[in-house]
Amino acid sequence: MAELESPERKAANPPEPLLDKLDVRDPFSLLDLGAGTGYFTLPAAERTSGIVFALDIEPRMLDVIRGKAEARQLHNIQTLQGQLENIPLEMESVDRVLASLVLHEAETVDQAVAEMHRVLKSGGICLCLEWEKKETPQGPPVHHRISADELKHSLEQHGFSIIEAVRPTDAQYAVIARKK
Repeated sequence: MAELESPERKAANPPEPLLDKLDVRDPFSLLDLGAGTGYFTLPAAERTSGIVFALDIEPRMLDVIRGKAEARQLHNIQTLQGQLENIPLEMESVDRVLASLVLHEAETVDQAVAEMHRVLKSGGICLCLEWEKKETPQGPPVHHRISADELKHSLEQHGFSIIEAVRPTDAQYAVIARKK
């Protein structure tokens, strides 16, 4: 948990610029996949009156988010326990999807992308931040990583059009895509 809240992470990857890229604003709803301790969930909830869904497989992480939301008096956060490959939301139920450093944990990237497409409204935007498939001092083992090209291909195969790809750090990339 400490790593998810570290000053190094905030310095290397502050949430605000990525939320700007995702165009999170009122009254949009957002799904934060692999929400962890709420690193993106909480600042997103401050930007919109729409519901911000925080999905994580780990109940303790969801408890942390609920505690932080209560302390900040944010009443538009809804926590969901679940998996990337089976998101417990209805079809076309959110305006934005954020998948930050979590898609490499999915059973397959295609399953996770298909679920993102299913829950995203037509014209909605997703942002996927991932570790580039190369050796770096931090991050998961290379064999767990997804290359930027592989992720872009999966997004396009599942009905997304790529808006932009950026590299916030040398080890990470972000792909922003719109559901057709």
